[in-house]
Amino acid sequence: MRNSTLCYIESDGKYLMLHRVKKENDVNRDKWIGIGGGFEENESPEDCIRREMYEETGLRPENLKLRSVITFVIEGGECEQMFLFKCNRFTGNLTECEEGTLEWIRKEDIYALDLWEGDRLFLRKIENDCGFFTMKLVYDSHGTLVSAEENGVKIL
Repeated sequence: MRNSTLCYIESDGKYLMLHRVKKENDVNRDKWIGIGGGFEENESPEDCIRREMYEETGLRPENLKLRSVITFVIEGGECEQMFLFKCNRFTGNLTECEEGTLEWIRKEDIYALDLWEGDRLFLRKIENDCGFFTMKLVYDSHGTLVSAEENGVKIL
């Protein structure tokens, strides 16, 4: 199982979103996602998201808050466990990202973007500050969400 991180960076009622348009053969190609990536050797979840946030945006988080652990099951593919963070204080200047285009998007406009269906589920949870939760998202080989669990209870 692969480990990764994702962070929704928030400022002035907006999230910093990454439109994944620069890499070929990218599972996230053309999707809008938060900031994050895979663990490097000996990294904690916090180490990983700090590094990824700086590499992708030029920003350094000042108040990371772990909101969830999400387990992705992809039929015929590698499973992934993702540590989901939120951050609303940071330093630095926004830089260009090698993986796509960074854009501040108003929270109310997020759901009109091309998002993964599971991302819509956990985004709603972190917007409502509902506390820590776990989620399991199962996708078929075509990228369609086929089932979802929250805190071990089936929701889809």
